[in-house]
Amino acid sequence: MNSKDIADRIVEAILAQKLMPGARLGEQALSMLFDCSRTLVREALMQLAARGIVQVSSRRGWYVVQPSKTEAREAFEARRVIETGLIRSAGTMDKTTLKRLKQHIQQEKTALKQDDVGLRSFLLGDFHVCLAECLGNQLLADTLRDFTARTTLIAMLYQSSHDAVKSCQEHIEIVQALERGNKETAEQLMAEHIGQVQSALKINAAPADPLAELRLALAPMSAARASPPKTVRIASLKTPSPTSPSTYLGALL
Repeated sequence: MNSKDIADRIVEAILAQKLMPGARLGEQALSMLFDCSRTLVREALMQLAARGIVQVSSRRGWYVVQPSKTEAREAFEARRVIETGLIRSAGTMDKTTLKRLKQHIQQEKTALKQDDVGLRSFLLGDFHVCLAECLGNQLLADTLRDFTARTTLIAMLYQSSHDAVKSCQEHIEIVQALERGNKETAEQLMAEHIGQVQSALKINAAPADPLAELRLALAPMSAARASPPKTVRIASLKTPSPTSPSTYLGALL
């Protein structure tokens, strides 16, 4: 196993929603997990840092990025430009290429009927990478894999309500347009699809109070005796705390 293999596994875990935004990636734990040296792990993490997937700090060490609202908008805009541009500049798709896309969609449909949320999430994101490969641009396919990983983190962080079944149906319609040779329609459908995913994010929702749970726990007991306990609504993301044991390396394997 080399550093690229390790980096690829981490990206796959993000696409499958097994590694959450802010999840810690300890060098020692990863080296044990992959049965390799910490030097090799560090090389992989440095590669991912250059690609905007992980960050490092002197206090926390390595961790999965937590994109800001501005970065979320920029990531979706980048995907929209890349993916519509790919379709616009694509040549005629042959039967072999169309067959590969249809097989991918069939895998999506099968995953939707099962309980494996990770596989479903991975396949829905991987469709865009597969499409770029089918359109003949491996460089942009690699770039899209990173952008798709970032938008997957964004969807987890900002509580996306986009329906997986609807997403798969939109993929089907894009492929059908490409099969008819109607690139203009396919491009429009792709732009709408990415826009739908973005609009499902709760980016403009009120931010969570990071001290809410601590504030509740440390409230004076005298206040509790003086009046009946009140229901406290704690705004929280669907992702576990970055320091929680459940997010330490997530369910990477």
